[in-house]
Amino acid sequence: MKPEGIIEMGLLLRDVILWDPEMPSPVRGDLVVEDGKISGILGVGEGDGELLLDGGGKFAVLPGFVNAHTHVAMVLLRGLGEELPLMDWLRERIWPVEARLKAEHVLNGTLLATLEMISTGTVAFGDMYFFMDQVAEGTIKSGLKANLSRGITGDDPSKLEDGLALVRNLSGRRDLVGFFGPHAPYTVPPDFLAEVGRLAVKEGAGVHTHWLETTWEDNYIREELKVDPVELLASSGLLEVKSLILAHGVWFREEHMPHLARDNVTVVHNPSSNMKLGSGFAPLRCMLENGVRVALGTDGAASNNRLDMWGELRLAALIHKGIGKDPTAISAREALRMATRNGALALGFQDVGLIREGFSADVMVVDLRGPHYMGVSEATLPEYLVYAGSSSDVHMVMVGGRVLYREGRFPHLDPEKIIQKALRSREELLKP
Repeated sequence: MKPEGIIEMGLLLRDVILWDPEMPSPVRGDLVVEDGKISGILGVGEGDGELLLDGGGKFAVLPGFVNAHTHVAMVLLRGLGEELPLMDWLRERIWPVEARLKAEHVLNGTLLATLEMISTGTVAFGDMYFFMDQVAEGTIKSGLKANLSRGITGDDPSKLEDGLALVRNLSGRRDLVGFFGPHAPYTVPPDFLAEVGRLAVKEGAGVHTHWLETTWEDNYIREELKVDPVELLASSGLLEVKSLILAHGVWFREEHMPHLARDNVTVVHNPSSNMKLGSGFAPLRCMLENGVRVALGTDGAASNNRLDMWGELRLAALIHKGIGKDPTAISAREALRMATRNGALALGFQDVGLIREGFSADVMVVDLRGPHYMGVSEATLPEYLVYAGSSSDVHMVMVGGRVLYREGRFPHLDPEKIIQKALRSREELLKP
Protein backbone atom coordinates (compact mmCIF):
# COMPACT_ATOMS: atom_id res chain seq x y z
CA MET A 1 0.00 0.00 0.00
CA LYS A 2 1.47 3.34 -1.07
CA PRO A 3 1.44 6.37 1.26
CA GLU A 4 -1.14 9.00 0.42
CA GLY A 5 0.26 11.46 -2.09
CA ILE A 6 2.20 9.03 -4.31
CA ILE A 7 0.51 8.88 -7.73
CA GLU A 8 0.52 5.54 -9.55
CA MET A 9 0.82 7.07 -13.03
CA GLY A 10 3.81 9.16 -12.06
CA LEU A 11 4.45 12.82 -11.50
CA LEU A 12 6.02 15.25 -13.94
CA LEU A 13 8.08 18.34 -13.22
CA ARG A 14 8.42 19.90 -16.65
CA ASP A 15 11.08 22.30 -17.86
CA VAL A 16 13.03 22.72 -14.63
CA ILE A 17 16.72 23.21 -13.96
CA LEU A 18 18.18 20.03 -12.45
CA TRP A 19 21.34 20.01 -10.38
CA ASP A 20 23.14 17.95 -7.76
CA PRO A 21 26.69 18.17 -6.41
CA GLU A 22 28.00 15.46 -8.73
CA MET A 23 26.72 17.10 -11.92
CA PRO A 24 29.38 19.13 -13.77
CA SER A 25 26.72 21.74 -14.50
CA PRO A 26 22.94 22.09 -14.17
CA VAL A 27 20.70 20.58 -16.84
CA ARG A 28 17.39 21.96 -18.08
CA GLY A 29 14.83 19.23 -18.61
CA ASP A 30 11.91 17.18 -17.30
CA LEU A 31 11.93 15.09 -14.13
CA VAL A 32 9.58 12.10 -13.83
CA VAL A 33 8.79 10.48 -10.49
CA GLU A 34 7.18 7.04 -10.21
CA ASP A 35 6.68 4.75 -7.24
CA GLY A 36 8.49 7.20 -4.97
CA LYS A 37 11.65 7.26 -7.09
CA ILE A 38 13.15 9.34 -9.85
CA SER A 39 12.32 7.34 -12.95
CA GLY A 40 13.30 9.71 -15.72
CA ILE A 41 15.59 12.67 -16.40
CA LEU A 42 14.62 13.78 -19.87
CA GLY A 43 14.79 16.66 -22.29
CA VAL A 44 12.30 19.50 -22.05
CA GLY A 45 8.88 18.26 -23.21
CA GLU A 46 9.89 14.59 -23.27
CA GLY A 47 8.49 13.59 -19.86
CA ASP A 48 5.04 12.13 -19.28
CA GLY A 49 2.87 11.93 -16.17
CA GLU A 50 0.54 13.99 -14.04
CA LEU A 51 1.84 17.55 -14.36
CA LEU A 52 2.93 18.75 -10.94
CA LEU A 53 4.88 21.80 -12.11
CA ASP A 54 5.46 23.50 -15.46
CA GLY A 55 8.60 25.38 -14.54
CA GLY A 56 9.35 27.31 -17.70
CA GLY A 57 13.03 27.16 -16.78
CA LYS A 58 12.35 29.36 -13.73
CA PHE A 59 12.53 26.68 -11.02
CA ALA A 60 15.46 24.57 -9.87
CA VAL A 61 15.09 20.99 -8.62
CA LEU A 62 17.80 19.95 -6.17
CA PRO A 63 18.33 17.16 -3.68
CA GLY A 64 16.62 18.16 -0.44
CA PHE A 65 18.84 19.16 2.45
CA VAL A 66 20.00 16.65 5.06
CA ASN A 67 20.35 18.08 8.56
CA ALA A 68 22.95 15.63 9.80
CA HIS A 69 23.02 16.66 13.47
CA THR A 70 20.18 18.03 15.54
CA HIS A 71 17.91 17.44 18.51
CA VAL A 72 14.55 18.31 16.98
CA ALA A 73 12.38 18.29 20.10
CA MET A 74 14.60 21.03 21.55
CA VAL A 75 12.44 23.49 19.62
CA LEU A 76 10.47 23.48 22.89
CA LEU A 77 13.55 24.95 24.62
CA ARG A 78 14.28 27.62 22.04
CA GLY A 79 15.36 30.86 23.68
CA LEU A 80 16.43 29.36 27.00
CA GLY A 81 19.82 30.29 28.42
CA GLU A 82 20.82 32.64 25.65
CA GLU A 83 24.42 33.81 25.31
CA LEU A 84 26.00 31.37 27.74
CA PRO A 85 29.06 29.12 27.21
CA LEU A 86 28.23 25.50 26.39
CA MET A 87 28.74 23.91 29.81
CA ASP A 88 26.96 26.73 31.67
CA TRP A 89 24.15 26.59 29.12
CA LEU A 90 23.77 22.83 29.60
CA ARG A 91 24.07 22.69 33.38
CA GLU A 92 22.09 25.80 34.27
CA ARG A 93 19.36 25.99 31.65
CA ILE A 94 19.01 22.89 29.47
CA TRP A 95 19.57 19.81 31.59
CA PRO A 96 17.22 20.94 34.40
CA VAL A 97 14.37 21.44 31.92
CA GLU A 98 15.13 18.23 30.03
CA ALA A 99 14.78 16.32 33.31
CA ARG A 100 11.06 17.20 33.15
CA LEU A 101 10.51 15.97 29.60
CA LYS A 102 7.71 13.50 28.97
CA ALA A 103 6.99 11.40 25.91
CA GLU A 104 4.13 13.66 24.85
CA HIS A 105 6.39 16.72 24.99
CA VAL A 106 8.91 15.11 22.67
CA LEU A 107 6.22 14.08 20.16
CA ASN A 108 4.78 17.58 20.08
CA GLY A 109 8.24 19.13 19.78
CA THR A 110 9.18 16.78 16.97
CA LEU A 111 6.10 17.65 14.94
CA LEU A 112 6.73 21.37 15.44
CA ALA A 113 10.31 20.93 14.26
CA THR A 114 9.23 19.04 11.14
CA LEU A 115 7.13 22.00 10.02
CA GLU A 116 10.21 24.20 10.15
CA MET A 117 12.47 21.66 8.46
CA ILE A 118 10.07 20.73 5.67
CA SER A 119 9.28 24.33 4.77
CA THR A 120 12.99 25.15 4.51
CA GLY A 121 13.86 22.27 2.21
CA THR A 122 15.05 19.52 4.55
CA VAL A 123 14.14 15.94 3.62
CA ALA A 124 16.08 13.97 6.27
CA PHE A 125 17.71 14.62 9.64
CA GLY A 126 19.98 12.95 12.17
CA ASP A 127 18.62 13.16 15.71
CA MET A 128 19.92 12.25 19.16
CA TYR A 129 17.57 12.74 22.08
CA PHE A 130 15.19 11.06 24.53
CA PHE A 131 11.85 9.26 23.98
CA MET A 132 12.99 8.27 20.52
CA ASP A 133 9.86 6.21 19.86
CA GLN A 134 7.99 9.51 19.89
CA VAL A 135 10.56 11.13 17.61
CA ALA A 136 10.01 8.21 15.23
CA GLU A 137 6.24 8.61 15.46
CA GLY A 138 6.42 12.32 14.71
CA THR A 139 8.84 11.75 11.84
CA ILE A 140 6.57 9.16 10.24
CA LYS A 141 3.59 11.52 10.52
CA SER A 142 5.63 14.29 8.92
CA GLY A 143 6.79 12.19 5.97
CA LEU A 144 10.47 13.00 6.53
CA LYS A 145 13.33 10.51 6.78
CA ALA A 146 15.54 10.33 9.85
CA ASN A 147 18.48 8.69 11.52
CA LEU A 148 17.59 8.31 15.21
CA SER A 149 19.73 7.56 18.25
CA ARG A 150 18.80 7.37 21.90
CA GLY A 151 21.10 9.75 23.77
CA ILE A 152 23.21 7.82 26.30
CA THR A 153 24.88 9.47 29.28
CA GLY A 154 26.69 7.80 32.17
CA ASP A 155 27.13 4.04 32.24
CA ASP A 156 23.57 2.84 32.85
CA PRO A 157 23.11 -0.50 31.02
CA SER A 158 19.37 0.18 30.66
CA LYS A 159 20.10 3.17 28.44
CA LEU A 160 22.25 1.01 26.20
CA GLU A 161 19.46 -1.58 26.09
CA ASP A 162 17.05 1.17 25.02
CA GLY A 163 19.47 2.15 22.30
CA LEU A 164 19.77 -1.43 21.13
CA ALA A 165 15.99 -1.80 21.01
CA LEU A 166 15.75 1.31 18.83
CA VAL A 167 18.42 0.04 16.43
CA ARG A 168 16.67 -3.32 16.08
CA ASN A 169 13.16 -1.90 15.83
CA LEU A 170 14.15 0.36 12.94
CA SER A 171 16.18 -2.26 11.10
CA GLY A 172 14.96 -2.82 7.56
CA ARG A 173 12.97 0.40 7.25
CA ARG A 174 13.65 2.70 4.30
CA ASP A 175 12.60 5.91 6.04
CA LEU A 176 14.18 5.50 9.49
CA VAL A 177 17.63 4.30 10.55
CA GLY A 178 18.67 3.53 14.13
CA PHE A 179 22.14 4.37 15.50
CA PHE A 180 23.65 4.20 18.97
CA GLY A 181 24.00 7.61 20.62
CA PRO A 182 26.65 8.00 23.33
CA HIS A 183 26.32 11.68 24.11
CA ALA A 184 29.96 12.75 24.41
CA PRO A 185 33.33 11.70 25.86
CA TYR A 186 32.72 13.95 28.89
CA THR A 187 29.34 12.34 29.73
CA VAL A 188 30.11 8.68 28.92
CA PRO A 189 33.06 6.95 30.68
CA PRO A 190 35.69 5.42 28.37
CA ASP A 191 34.92 1.82 29.38
CA PHE A 192 31.25 2.27 28.65
CA LEU A 193 32.04 4.06 25.40
CA ALA A 194 34.01 0.96 24.40
CA GLU A 195 31.01 -1.20 25.32
CA VAL A 196 28.88 0.90 22.97
CA GLY A 197 31.49 0.49 20.26
CA ARG A 198 31.59 -3.29 20.66
CA LEU A 199 27.82 -3.57 20.52
CA ALA A 200 27.56 -1.33 17.47
CA VAL A 201 30.11 -3.44 15.60
CA LYS A 202 28.30 -6.63 16.62
CA GLU A 203 24.94 -5.25 15.44
CA GLY A 204 26.34 -3.76 12.25
CA ALA A 205 25.04 -0.38 13.35
CA GLY A 206 26.36 3.16 13.39
CA VAL A 207 27.15 5.59 16.18
CA HIS A 208 26.25 9.29 16.49
CA THR A 209 28.15 11.27 19.13
CA HIS A 210 29.38 14.77 20.00
CA TRP A 211 33.15 15.08 19.69
CA LEU A 212 35.54 17.97 20.33
CA GLU A 213 32.93 20.70 20.40
CA THR A 214 34.85 22.95 22.82
CA THR A 215 38.35 23.58 24.12
CA TRP A 216 37.06 22.50 27.54
CA GLU A 217 36.23 19.09 26.10
CA ASP A 218 39.59 18.81 24.37
CA ASN A 219 41.36 19.64 27.65
CA TYR A 220 39.17 17.20 29.59
CA ILE A 221 40.09 14.29 27.29
CA ARG A 222 43.79 15.13 27.35
CA GLU A 223 44.17 16.07 31.02
CA GLU A 224 41.52 13.99 32.81
CA LEU A 225 41.39 10.92 30.60
CA LYS A 226 45.09 11.18 29.66
CA VAL A 227 44.54 10.31 26.03
CA ASP A 228 44.47 11.98 22.63
CA PRO A 229 40.89 12.49 21.38
CA VAL A 230 41.41 10.39 18.26
CA GLU A 231 43.20 7.70 20.25
CA LEU A 232 40.06 7.55 22.40
CA LEU A 233 37.96 7.03 19.26
CA ALA A 234 40.26 4.17 18.25
CA SER A 235 40.51 2.51 21.67
CA SER A 236 36.74 2.61 22.13
CA GLY A 237 36.22 0.87 18.78
CA LEU A 238 34.16 3.74 17.38
CA LEU A 239 36.35 4.05 14.29
CA GLU A 240 35.37 0.50 13.35
CA VAL A 241 31.57 0.88 13.44
CA LYS A 242 29.55 0.80 10.23
CA SER A 243 29.07 4.56 10.21
CA LEU A 244 30.40 7.09 12.70
CA ILE A 245 28.90 10.57 12.95
CA LEU A 246 31.10 13.00 14.88
CA ALA A 247 29.11 16.14 15.60
CA HIS A 248 31.04 19.43 15.67
CA GLY A 249 34.73 18.39 15.47
CA VAL A 250 35.72 21.99 16.19
CA TRP A 251 39.03 21.13 17.83
CA PHE A 252 40.39 18.38 15.62
CA ARG A 253 44.04 19.01 14.72
CA GLU A 254 45.81 18.55 11.42
CA GLU A 255 47.55 15.38 12.64
CA HIS A 256 44.11 13.84 13.29
CA MET A 257 42.98 14.10 9.68
CA PRO A 258 44.48 10.87 8.27
CA HIS A 259 42.64 8.91 10.98
CA LEU A 260 39.32 10.57 10.11
CA ALA A 261 39.60 10.20 6.33
CA ARG A 262 37.65 6.93 6.25
CA ASP A 263 34.57 5.91 4.29
CA ASN A 264 32.68 5.19 7.51
CA VAL A 265 33.40 8.51 9.26
CA THR A 266 31.60 11.83 8.83
CA VAL A 267 32.25 15.02 10.77
CA VAL A 268 29.15 17.21 10.98
CA HIS A 269 29.90 20.92 10.83
CA ASN A 270 27.44 23.09 12.81
CA PRO A 271 28.64 26.63 12.16
CA SER A 272 25.72 28.57 13.69
CA SER A 273 25.65 26.61 16.94
CA ASN A 274 29.44 26.69 17.27
CA MET A 275 29.53 30.46 16.87
CA LYS A 276 26.51 31.13 19.11
CA LEU A 277 27.97 29.09 21.97
CA GLY A 278 31.44 30.55 21.42
CA SER A 279 32.87 27.10 20.71
CA GLY A 280 35.11 28.16 17.84
CA PHE A 281 35.47 27.36 14.15
CA ALA A 282 35.97 23.83 12.88
CA PRO A 283 39.04 23.32 10.63
CA LEU A 284 36.81 22.70 7.62
CA ARG A 285 39.33 23.48 4.88
CA CYS A 286 41.87 21.17 6.50
CA MET A 287 39.29 18.38 6.71
CA LEU A 288 38.30 18.66 3.07
CA GLU A 289 41.90 18.89 1.85
CA ASN A 290 42.67 15.67 3.72
CA GLY A 291 39.70 13.74 2.37
CA VAL A 292 37.52 13.83 5.50
CA ARG A 293 33.82 13.61 4.67
CA VAL A 294 31.94 16.57 6.15
CA ALA A 295 28.19 17.10 6.38
CA LEU A 296 26.19 20.03 7.75
CA GLY A 297 23.84 20.30 10.72
CA THR A 298 21.94 22.93 12.63
CA ASP A 299 22.26 21.35 16.10
CA GLY A 300 19.19 21.87 18.29
CA ALA A 301 17.03 24.97 18.07
CA ALA A 302 18.00 25.89 21.63
CA SER A 303 21.56 26.59 20.48
CA ASN A 304 21.10 27.84 16.92
CA ASN A 305 18.15 28.97 17.09
CA ARG A 306 16.96 27.81 13.67
CA LEU A 307 16.52 24.49 11.92
CA ASP A 308 17.07 26.23 8.59
CA MET A 309 19.85 24.58 6.60
CA TRP A 310 20.14 27.54 4.22
CA GLY A 311 21.83 29.45 7.01
CA GLU A 312 24.34 26.67 7.66
CA LEU A 313 25.01 26.39 3.94
CA ARG A 314 25.86 30.07 3.58
CA LEU A 315 27.89 30.25 6.78
CA ALA A 316 29.92 27.16 5.90
CA ALA A 317 30.87 28.76 2.60
CA LEU A 318 31.61 32.20 4.04
CA ILE A 319 33.19 32.01 7.48
CA HIS A 320 36.15 29.89 6.40
CA LYS A 321 36.93 32.34 3.62
CA GLY A 322 37.18 35.04 6.26
CA ILE A 323 39.14 32.98 8.77
CA GLY A 324 41.66 31.86 6.16
CA LYS A 325 41.68 35.15 4.25
CA ASP A 326 41.05 33.03 1.17
CA PRO A 327 37.95 33.55 -1.03
CA THR A 328 38.49 30.09 -2.56
CA ALA A 329 38.55 28.24 0.78
CA ILE A 330 35.10 26.60 0.56
CA SER A 331 33.23 26.66 -2.73
CA ALA A 332 29.47 26.88 -3.08
CA ARG A 333 29.47 23.45 -4.68
CA GLU A 334 31.38 21.95 -1.74
CA ALA A 335 28.91 23.49 0.69
CA LEU A 336 25.96 22.08 -1.27
CA ARG A 337 27.56 18.64 -1.29
CA MET A 338 27.93 18.78 2.49
CA ALA A 339 24.28 19.81 2.86
CA THR A 340 22.94 17.03 0.62
CA ARG A 341 24.87 13.95 -0.49
CA ASN A 342 27.40 13.83 2.34
CA GLY A 343 24.68 14.06 4.94
CA ALA A 344 22.64 11.33 3.28
CA LEU A 345 25.62 8.97 3.25
CA ALA A 346 26.38 9.71 6.91
CA LEU A 347 22.81 8.87 7.96
CA GLY A 348 22.72 5.65 5.97
CA PHE A 349 20.49 6.74 3.07
CA GLN A 350 22.42 5.50 0.06
CA ASP A 351 19.80 6.51 -2.52
CA VAL A 352 19.33 10.09 -1.29
CA GLY A 353 21.19 13.27 -2.14
CA LEU A 354 21.51 13.08 -5.91
CA ILE A 355 19.22 13.67 -8.89
CA ARG A 356 19.62 10.22 -10.44
CA GLU A 357 17.33 7.63 -11.94
CA GLY A 358 16.51 5.04 -9.30
CA PHE A 359 17.19 7.40 -6.39
CA SER A 360 14.47 8.25 -3.94
CA ALA A 361 12.51 11.33 -4.99
CA ASP A 362 13.63 13.41 -2.00
CA VAL A 363 13.90 16.81 -3.62
CA MET A 364 13.15 20.47 -3.17
CA VAL A 365 12.00 22.90 -5.81
CA VAL A 366 13.47 26.39 -5.60
CA ASP A 367 11.70 29.38 -7.14
CA LEU A 368 14.22 31.40 -9.16
CA ARG A 369 11.83 34.24 -10.05
CA GLY A 370 12.76 36.51 -7.13
CA PRO A 371 14.72 39.72 -7.69
CA HIS A 372 17.80 38.29 -5.96
CA TYR A 373 18.08 35.67 -8.73
CA MET A 374 18.22 38.25 -11.50
CA GLY A 375 21.12 37.26 -13.74
CA VAL A 376 21.27 33.62 -12.65
CA SER A 377 22.31 31.17 -15.32
CA GLU A 378 22.70 27.42 -15.39
CA ALA A 379 26.45 27.91 -14.97
CA THR A 380 26.10 30.12 -11.87
CA LEU A 381 23.14 28.39 -10.17
CA PRO A 382 25.12 26.82 -7.26
CA GLU A 383 26.70 30.15 -6.34
CA TYR A 384 23.38 32.00 -6.51
CA LEU A 385 21.76 29.38 -4.28
CA VAL A 386 24.44 29.59 -1.60
CA TYR A 387 25.19 33.31 -1.56
CA ALA A 388 21.85 34.83 -2.60
CA GLY A 389 19.28 32.14 -1.86
CA SER A 390 17.25 31.55 1.29
CA SER A 391 14.53 29.32 2.67
CA SER A 392 11.90 31.79 1.41
CA ASP A 393 12.71 30.51 -2.09
CA VAL A 394 11.51 26.95 -1.34
CA HIS A 395 8.46 26.33 -3.52
CA MET A 396 7.95 22.61 -2.97
CA VAL A 397 9.41 19.69 -1.02
CA MET A 398 8.94 16.04 -1.91
CA VAL A 399 10.10 12.97 0.04
CA GLY A 400 9.74 9.51 -1.42
CA GLY A 401 7.58 10.91 -4.19
CA ARG A 402 5.13 12.49 -1.75
CA VAL A 403 4.59 16.25 -1.75
CA LEU A 404 5.06 17.42 1.85
CA TYR A 405 5.04 21.15 1.18
CA ARG A 406 3.92 23.38 -1.64
CA GLU A 407 3.56 27.14 -1.81
CA GLY A 408 3.36 27.59 1.95
CA ARG A 409 1.01 24.67 2.61
CA PHE A 410 1.43 21.24 4.18
CA PRO A 411 -1.09 18.90 2.49
CA HIS A 412 -0.89 16.26 5.25
CA LEU A 413 -0.28 18.28 8.42
CA ASP A 414 -2.29 20.81 10.49
CA PRO A 415 0.25 23.49 11.48
CA GLU A 416 -2.15 25.37 13.76
CA LYS A 417 -2.93 22.29 15.83
CA ILE A 418 0.75 21.27 15.96
CA ILE A 419 1.80 24.73 17.17
CA GLN A 420 -0.92 24.80 19.85
CA LYS A 421 0.12 21.42 21.25
CA ALA A 422 3.79 22.36 21.22
CA LEU A 423 3.02 25.61 23.07
CA ARG A 424 1.20 23.68 25.80
CA SER A 425 4.18 21.34 26.14
CA ARG A 426 6.58 24.27 26.46
CA GLU A 427 4.41 25.90 29.11
CA GLU A 428 4.37 22.65 31.11
CA LEU A 429 8.15 22.35 30.92
CA LEU A 430 8.75 25.93 32.03
CA LYS A 431 6.30 26.02 34.91
CA PRO A 432 8.10 27.22 38.09
